[in-house]
Amino acid sequence: MTLLKKWLPDMLAVLLFAVLAFAYFFPADIEGRILYRHDASAGRGAGQEGIEYMQKTGERSRWTNALFGGMPTYQMAPSYHSTDKLSTMTKIYHLFLPENVWYVFAYLLGFYILLRAFDFRQHLAALGSIVWAFSTYFLIIIAAGHIWKVWALAYLPPLIAGLVLAYRGKYLWGFVLTAIFTAFEINANHVQMTYYYLFIILAMVIAWLVDAIRKHQLAAFGKATAVCIAGAAIGVCINLSNLYHTWQYGQESMRGKSELVKKNSANQTSSGLERDYITQWSYGIDETWTLLIPNTKGGASVPMSESKIAMEKADPTYESIYQQIGQYWGEQPGTSGPVYVGAFVMFLFVLGLLIVKGPMKWALLAVTILSILLSWGRNFMGFTDFFLDYVPMYAKFRTVASILVIAEFTIPLLAMMALKKLFDEPEGFSKYSKPIYISFGVTAGFCLLFALMPTTFFDGFVSSSEMRALSTLPQEHIQPLISNLVDMRTAVFTADCWRSFWIIVVGMVLLMAYKYRKLKAEYTIGAILVLCLIDLWQVNKRYLNDEMFVPQSEREAPQQMSQTDELILRDKALDYRVLNLASNTFNENETSYYHKSIGGYHAAKLRRYQEMIEQYISPEMQRLMNAVAEAGGDMTQVKGDSICPVINMLNTRYFVFPLQGGQTVPIQNPYALGNAWFVDKISYAKNANEEILKVGQIDLRHEAVADEKFQAQLGDAVAQDTTSTVDIKSYEPNQLTYDVNSGKGGVVVFSEVYYPGWTATIDGEPAELGRVNYILRALNVKPGKHEVVLSFFPKSVDTTETIAYTAYAILILVLAGAAFMAYRRKKNG
Repeated sequence: MTLLKKWLPDMLAVLLFAVLAFAYFFPADIEGRILYRHDASAGRGAGQEGIEYMQKTGERSRWTNALFGGMPTYQMAPSYHSTDKLSTMTKIYHLFLPENVWYVFAYLLGFYILLRAFDFRQHLAALGSIVWAFSTYFLIIIAAGHIWKVWALAYLPPLIAGLVLAYRGKYLWGFVLTAIFTAFEINANHVQMTYYYLFIILAMVIAWLVDAIRKHQLAAFGKATAVCIAGAAIGVCINLSNLYHTWQYGQESMRGKSELVKKNSANQTSSGLERDYITQWSYGIDETWTLLIPNTKGGASVPMSESKIAMEKADPTYESIYQQIGQYWGEQPGTSGPVYVGAFVMFLFVLGLLIVKGPMKWALLAVTILSILLSWGRNFMGFTDFFLDYVPMYAKFRTVASILVIAEFTIPLLAMMALKKLFDEPEGFSKYSKPIYISFGVTAGFCLLFALMPTTFFDGFVSSSEMRALSTLPQEHIQPLISNLVDMRTAVFTADCWRSFWIIVVGMVLLMAYKYRKLKAEYTIGAILVLCLIDLWQVNKRYLNDEMFVPQSEREAPQQMSQTDELILRDKALDYRVLNLASNTFNENETSYYHKSIGGYHAAKLRRYQEMIEQYISPEMQRLMNAVAEAGGDMTQVKGDSICPVINMLNTRYFVFPLQGGQTVPIQNPYALGNAWFVDKISYAKNANEEILKVGQIDLRHEAVADEKFQAQLGDAVAQDTTSTVDIKSYEPNQLTYDVNSGKGGVVVFSEVYYPGWTATIDGEPAELGRVNYILRALNVKPGKHEVVLSFFPKSVDTTETIAYTAYAILILVLAGAAFMAYRRKKNG
């Protein structure tokens, strides 16, 4: 009974979190409707070949040929037998709640665990969980379908809770939480979010170190650090299969350094990503005010015509234009919504800066400022360049605006520390009256100033890209339209300024009511909880609402097969590729659902393939479109060998062309080089620049070029005759078998993308693969008839799986030992 009484408040908090999570998605959650957004649906076609292979064999394929000519599945379906156990553990953690509902529940529970580790009372911890979990970015990424990011962010607060417990001297629980949630975190498979939170962890550890030095407790600090490292190591080892293969793939992907020396080398980083690409989504300096006022830049990139406030000011003359102009007027290419942490939360954060003492406050403030400065990206390029050039791994990630997840963690945490200080200290409100008034003046004061004089402080109500677009209109309409647009957006902005102002005023009234004993502490905290929840709930509903949900059948039903798909699939050849010219070729995976596509959608495609897209494939696509149009679709009138040689070497047998009315038509490509072929000649390049350049200078049907480091494997080519043949005999995504017949032998080029880990056998005997034409596999075969098998069964998977299960065993032993010790303590009284 005593134990139940002790845990009852925590159980009630967990129940509250489940209710809130269900309520947010009501009624979609009880009607079985789901979110089905672009980033979620994009992976469907990419993974279809792997799903079919799994259904057929019961095994996972680590390779797919469904997109970009072929690539590993490490960052599409990062599943291993060892991580299947983690999936079961995470389902238990989030109580087997439905999709979407458990995302919000996990947010709430994770931050609650963190605040309880900081010794917050249950009602304050529940309040803190709500203000963190409903920070707008966390709901916006659910709407966008960034589910791995959702998982990663949900597991980070309880991971940090493990560190908090360890540094507070609770070593066993610190170890357990650190190990379990490190395992959960890495399994979430969003390295960027994990990496960003390492800045928070580093700052907090430094704060604990400073505190330990002041209190002469370095021994305890060292012990806690060792416990955290050991726990994190267990979590890392449990995920070693995923981590190792992600790292390995990263070396070969766009996130790895290019071997090419580019003309604009200053724009290139050591990671291989270009600075322009990394900073494309940079938060505006004045856009940072969205932390306090959500519509500082208008919200999301949706039509202006959908904003009631804006349309009240609209000139009817331009209504059709307002259906095309977005509500967002910042300088990012587009956005799903702002980063808003809550107006009253910002008030409490400022208060925390004034009344919270100790190194932890300065640590949280430091990383808050750091995240804001880094989120500015290209708008604060000197600082960004320093991190890109000198901070390990920072240059591997794009969309720098997302580093504001750090501020979204530190601001609510310091805000709650301030509130805890007010309610835990006797006469706290009397003692801190001046800081309270200062915080109110700063936050409410800025809201009031912006509401009264918006154009004095903000003059950029039309973005530079919009100005360029509007300049194409007739001259007599440009200025009136811009003037009306500014009026509309000013109304949107000032409406939210007043909104934030009154939220802070109401929060201040609640604090004053408690100060003058008009409200008890519990009621005051409850009222603040309701205030913050209503504030954040309303803003979140702008970007994640019931209208976005669709029947589950839309996701579960197979992708509808078009007439074009049916026509292509009549070709029963084992292995050929399709180039869809009727779509955004390199930003969609619908083609990959039924076909092996030249294009695709993935944030980290193979680097060499991307370079071939830029150098050859994209220009060839444009030439091909023009040539086929001129020839009226008659491929015999198109000089395919010279117009699209790289597309041909990828065995692109079909092109999908657009027709009027949204229809498409397939056109067979008679110039495709086939699955594999002997070449008469091979030359060797000294570097990547020479190799990729020569691809465009040779007849790829008869000649190949390779990096000189593959000369030992490939040797010399031999001039062939018409009797030399290579035929594909069997196909699986991770294993291809060929019958090779040549009286002369020589170098065989396969129309398959090269990647380390692919192995080859000739008549069952191992043979070494080489890389030719910048991206393809090749093999030297002796004269005669042979069976060649290319396979992708990485041995590293077995090694990393063994280490993962060993880590599981250690964790289970520690948990068993902890349970036994707790039993003995209870037995001994």
